[in-house]
Amino acid sequence: MTHRPTRFLLNVGHALDHMFLLVFATAVTSIALEFGIARWEDLMPYSVAAFFFFGIGALPSGRLGDLWGRRPMIIVFFVGIGAAAILTGLANSPLQVALALALLGCFASIYHPVGIPMLVQGSPRPGWAIGVNGLAGNLGVALAAVVTGFLVKHYGWRTAFVVPGAFSIACGIAFAMLAVKEDAPPARRQAVAAAPAGASMARLFLIMTLAATTGSLLFNFSTNVNYELLADRFAAISRDPALLGTLLAAVYAVAAFAQLVVGWLIDRHALKPLYAGIVAVQAALIALASFVDGWAFYAVQFLFMAAIFGSIPFTDAMIVRYVDDRMRSRVSGMRLAVSFGASSLAVWLIGPVVKQAGFTALLWLMAATSLVTLAVISRLPAQPRAA
Repeated sequence: MTHRPTRFLLNVGHALDHMFLLVFATAVTSIALEFGIARWEDLMPYSVAAFFFFGIGALPSGRLGDLWGRRPMIIVFFVGIGAAAILTGLANSPLQVALALALLGCFASIYHPVGIPMLVQGSPRPGWAIGVNGLAGNLGVALAAVVTGFLVKHYGWRTAFVVPGAFSIACGIAFAMLAVKEDAPPARRQAVAAAPAGASMARLFLIMTLAATTGSLLFNFSTNVNYELLADRFAAISRDPALLGTLLAAVYAVAAFAQLVVGWLIDRHALKPLYAGIVAVQAALIALASFVDGWAFYAVQFLFMAAIFGSIPFTDAMIVRYVDDRMRSRVSGMRLAVSFGASSLAVWLIGPVVKQAGFTALLWLMAATSLVTLAVISRLPAQPRAA
């Protein structure tokens, strides 16, 4: 089982991974103003490369994690993503921002296929470990809102990249000093789990990949647009960026605890009915959000983000349950390369959809995405109750 300092830093890494990917979306209005771009929507496509490489980079990252080692890959993650964030903060044009964000996405791609298998290897309660890790990741989403809002307001958008970047590099140094060295790369270890009985790995992999793709689309839609969406629906009450950032951080922080509940349930119940139920609630709440504004919208936003975050642990839990640890990083990397790469489309769509049709149309698109996920989940084989 992974020892405590390593677990702590891995959870910090998950928080930083999601935080860095959303700093741009939170600071985009200020960045657009500095570069003389009239509408923030026109700047959003410049971040697409970050999410594309975040997805496609999971394939080589997962392979290196199994064949070279997970510990050295996590060190590369911390130092690399921190350095790329600092470069973003030093950029002098939209093109330079796009290139630096693309590099950031490459390093960000390391965490999920490497960090999560490292976290759960030998864990007696993998569902709970994934739930805690998911909570940490989504607290990173909350940090992106509150820290970026504060730094943008008081020190400018560049510090919102540079300060967290320096912190990440410090975490990489700490991880190199504290994490226990591996006796051998995972691929060279002895098998510790049998292949699943009564279920086709090809079918499971396809279902996991499709569900992860639609789920990632929804996650990217929501987390990349939530700040501007809240600003639009909250316009009659306040437009203060620090206040909006704090309100959104509260949404993410509270909603993220849904992953702890889901992780606890995954260790005790079958996956399919849990997953389907959460996604069905997700679709209904997002549809409801299209009809309300002000404080009513804010309350619904709490609920639909809890449902979105609560659906995250399932695909990782299936990999833990059915894939031997020697190849978990590679299997996870293949799944993530497809799902995260395809879901980068969401970031590109946000600007054009909102500009042409408004936020209500985007919310209905998000609800439809949830229904597609539900259809995919219905094809899962029946799962036994967890031990």
